[in-house]
Amino acid sequence: MNLALSILLFLLTFAGMEFMAWFTHKYVMHGFLWVLHKDHHRKDHNSWWERNDLFFVFYAAISMFLFMTDYVAFGNAIGAGIAAYGATYFLVHDIFIHQRFKMFKKANHWYAKAIRRAHKIHHKHLGKDKGECYGMLVPPMRFFKQK
Repeated sequence: MNLALSILLFLLTFAGMEFMAWFTHKYVMHGFLWVLHKDHHRKDHNSWWERNDLFFVFYAAISMFLFMTDYVAFGNAIGAGIAAYGATYFLVHDIFIHQRFKMFKKANHWYAKAIRRAHKIHHKHLGKDKGECYGMLVPPMRFFKQK
């Protein structure tokens, strides 16, 4: 029973992190912490690192806390769900979309194309206002329908 509950919590946490990513991106990154996120939209720096990368550190710290303590029941499952989403986000956003490592350039899968299209629309707005497509793994349906 504990294993089944742990797996369920892992999967629910992973899925819930897509909402957290959307919410954090729309209301925090494009809100009161724009100062940390704007270098991701405006490539006016020479560094490989961006202040925007601090958001990764925030979620990684929460995940590590849940792994290292028994403060929360099933903390390992929840921490693993957060970590798995973080790894997926890094692969999709930083490697696949933004090509921080030159990999997966020629991916032609319909899902990969939809994610790239949605993120391209998000980045056409250089300021913090009037943005769209704040999620990562679940792009709006209209991006699946494009040829």
